[in-house]
Amino acid sequence: MNIEINDVVGRLSYQCDILFRVIDIRMIDGQKTAVLYGEDFRLIADAPFHDLKKMDPREQERIAQEFRSKEEQSLDLFRQDIELLKYKQEYKVTNAYRDDYNYFQVPGKVLHLDGDPSYLRKCLDLYEKIGVPVKGVHCSETEMPEQIGSLIDKYRPNIIVLTGHDAYSKAKGTKADINAYRHSKYFVQAVREARSKSPHLDQLVIFAGACQSHFESLIHAGANFASSPSRVNIHALDPVYIVAKICFTGFKDSVNVWDVIRNTLTGDKGLGGIETKGVLRTGMPYKITHED
Repeated sequence: MNIEINDVVGRLSYQCDILFRVIDIRMIDGQKTAVLYGEDFRLIADAPFHDLKKMDPREQERIAQEFRSKEEQSLDLFRQDIELLKYKQEYKVTNAYRDDYNYFQVPGKVLHLDGDPSYLRKCLDLYEKIGVPVKGVHCSETEMPEQIGSLIDKYRPNIIVLTGHDAYSKAKGTKADINAYRHSKYFVQAVREARSKSPHLDQLVIFAGACQSHFESLIHAGANFASSPSRVNIHALDPVYIVAKICFTGFKDSVNVWDVIRNTLTGDKGLGGIETKGVLRTGMPYKITHED
């Protein structure tokens, strides 16, 4: 089979349900094997060539369109959530609309480290659509523990996202064994490093993990939200929905975990967390000055 790096393929054993891009080709146990990155899910996998099908453009478009439809539906629901949060904040600031105040809002700043540059671009596009101030950094999962401290000092974020690719391998151990995961231990180490900078859960909010990541270890390390409670795949954009909801929730209000994850594409099988305060702050007065 003529499969090359950057080809888009599906796995026959999984009925080609997920599109993957070939990022490397290796010989593993005497078999020609492709290393795969999910196109829409934060999953990394190995697959022998005999289990791969090269997807033609029409098949790619059909599967991609299904995901785009789900993304648009999720984004519409999320925008409704954000509008409701804005109305609630306006109601508080204006004393139940009795006072005519001009006010402004300062959402939290996000530092997003991503092991996949293409996913990072997708996430940054969505942050921009929603209006979240963000600094995106492409950083391999293995280097995140070393880089996170200096990046916190440089950008001083309110929220950190640590994500990329991950996968659980049954051949390496049980689901309780963090060494059976491709990148979970690096996410855990990075969370610990971030928490050493800012121990308080409401002063620095952390999302960490990717597809099938070791959820419990990430939460115990100090993450507010993480993946993946049921060791399922998570969508590339799910971290954005979570942190954006926190960005637009007032700092005196707590974010209900279910309210955060209910409009994500993955839901509570792939995402979870602990009660966390929002980071939005409101100020006044807001004046526009005009030069004569």
